[in-house]
Amino acid sequence: MMSLTAALALADVYRQRSEKRAAAVAMTKGDPDRAPAIFRRYGCAGCHTIPGIAGADGKVGGDLSALRERVYIAGVLNNSADNLVGWIVMPQAHSPKTAMPATGISDQEARDLAAYLYAN
Repeated sequence: MMSLTAALALADVYRQRSEKRAAAVAMTKGDPDRAPAIFRRYGCAGCHTIPGIAGADGKVGGDLSALRERVYIAGVLNNSADNLVGWIVMPQAHSPKTAMPATGISDQEARDLAAYLYAN
């Protein structure tokens, strides 16, 4: 049986997770539930470490863990939802020499990925 202290701590973790998710959805207008399939479809896991995505342990691109806590995206853009979406859709527009390719990801798919990254 779980102690009252442990139960309260667990409830707090779930509340914080729910608040992060709601904030991420509001900021990005994306759906984080669609992101895992999008990450797989475009091969993001081959280059990036992505929290919560099985096999996403790539070392070519940046580690995407705790992205919401960073000041910059890819070292070149202020960390905002619009900048993250723009970076995902067309990274060369922001950093012409970046190794990240233009993938053909749509604006809405990028919003879904951004929502996931900010929620996790």
